[in-house]
Amino acid sequence: MIFAQILSGSNGNFTYIFGDEQTKEAAIVDPGDDVKEVLRHMQRLKVYVKYIFNTHSHRDHTGGNSQIKDKTRAKVVMHVSAPLSKDIAVRDQDQIKVGKLSVKVIHTPGHTPDGICLLVGNKLFTGDTLFIGDCGRTDLPGGSSKDMYRSLFDKILPLDDNIEVYPGHDYDKMHSSTVGHERKTNYTLKKRNLNEFVQFMKGS
Repeated sequence: MIFAQILSGSNGNFTYIFGDEQTKEAAIVDPGDDVKEVLRHMQRLKVYVKYIFNTHSHRDHTGGNSQIKDKTRAKVVMHVSAPLSKDIAVRDQDQIKVGKLSVKVIHTPGHTPDGICLLVGNKLFTGDTLFIGDCGRTDLPGGSSKDMYRSLFDKILPLDDNIEVYPGHDYDKMHSSTVGHERKTNYTLKKRNLNEFVQFMKGS
């Protein structure tokens, strides 16, 4: 798989490029406002960008959509509930092909109602749902600790331990992790019932 993790923007955002090595068809995940590095990596990798995936609708993850789209004519993919312009509206468990790669959409509300994670092969792009050693905040408009609990404990943690985790921000000395490592070390993923998690998030 073609893969690049790009640090850009003032909020420590990660943008990702992934693609099919044979066809050179590729996708970009969460282009923020600063797209210079993204465009440079596109040229270096010599890829044809077919899709722009946004893990949620916050501007630091979508600000580069229009510039990338102008350059590539790529289609913007967001959850059906996202309040922004999109070409393809997806729902939980939808799958989209990028070359021979299959992108599985996992709806993970909590940080925002429209949050999604993307499972591509052994890589999970988690946006602002799961960070390395932490999880996304739920106190912004549209946030829900109850939804975050279900997203983390019912949708992400059941995945195989060796699934690689690639978050939406550089908030840790590690830039990636695995589901198994987060299960063991992430304090937000300690065993709690729903009410305990909601109370925990209020105090965090």
